[in-house]
Amino acid sequence: MALILNEEQTLLKDSAKDLMTAAAPVTQFRALRDAKDELGYSKDLWTQMVDMGWAGICIPEEFGGLDFGFHGLGIVLEETGRTLAASPLVASILVSASAVALGGNETQKKQLLPKLAEGTLLMALALDETAHFSPHRIATRAESSAGGYKINGAKAFVLDGHIADTLIVATRTSGSTHDRQGITLFLVDRAAAGVEVTRTQMVDNRNAAKITFTDVSVDASAILGELDRGADILDPVLDRAALGMAAEMLGASLEVFERTLAYLKERTQFETKIGSFQSLQHRAVDMYCNLELSKSLLIDALSALDEGRDADLPALASSAKAQLCETLHQISSEGVQMHGGIGMTDEHEIGFFLKRARVAEKTFGDAGYHYDRLATLNGY
Repeated sequence: MALILNEEQTLLKDSAKDLMTAAAPVTQFRALRDAKDELGYSKDLWTQMVDMGWAGICIPEEFGGLDFGFHGLGIVLEETGRTLAASPLVASILVSASAVALGGNETQKKQLLPKLAEGTLLMALALDETAHFSPHRIATRAESSAGGYKINGAKAFVLDGHIADTLIVATRTSGSTHDRQGITLFLVDRAAAGVEVTRTQMVDNRNAAKITFTDVSVDASAILGELDRGADILDPVLDRAALGMAAEMLGASLEVFERTLAYLKERTQFETKIGSFQSLQHRAVDMYCNLELSKSLLIDALSALDEGRDADLPALASSAKAQLCETLHQISSEGVQMHGGIGMTDEHEIGFFLKRARVAEKTFGDAGYHYDRLATLNGY
């Protein structure tokens, strides 16, 4: 396995960088925030991303995708992380398309994957029920009723939940709240009777939603995967989600590091460039070392996903996400501190990255969650 990009991946990275720089600079994110945009993302940008083929980048060709692989999607997400670009790419493509591809039957795949690849269908995973990421802690229940099921419960922090056309809802069909077995995934129309969606904005001004389900009726055909075995789909989907988020976090880390280095080289104090101060140099070197480690871990994990190294993937996904949580936390904090007073102002963009970092760390599991998972995977 090479820890460098091949020619096709390099071309993808260059094209993604060009689009994000031209069409989605941080100023666009600021404008969406200031306008309190009802969608929380630019439709024009999403159209351009779809035209570039990014919505179908990890969807099989037989369903209208490019089948370029998750390393390719990771490259794109890294560039979106550099500009804080908000889009449905994570919720609809990284997470939901993965769930349909892994768990859907042929009918569901034929109905959903082509629309996802075209960017005409938006989806979201309704999973979390508390403030802490715990994917098998499911209290929302689905009970048999008139040949189908009725869903009752509530979900929190549903990424892009208010813009999704279709929800993938994790429910409890047997067992107790914390059991891995007994989870069933359902495809639910967001506009269905009994579904109430409340949009919320997190500290980074990204979309999330609180969703309640009150006697929501679904047919048995809406089950994604097998009854009581939803965790068999959730676990590999969340590994992919963790890696995609880690890729975005790597992009943000690189951007903050490069901006901070440039500032150290231009800021003068006591008639001396502050980049010449040894204490700041040491801190910059520490950031650089963590970045290099993060890059290697992420490339290995994404390569394992594309190469079918399924046995290695859980540990690699948790290693990469935990490392990027720590790296982005460190670099975003150092970026604000090294910029001094101006770094604390809203007028300067560096603070946007710190806010995004704090939310991204918690999304799909923070460092503590993934270190605990690694310990469990290794028998501790």
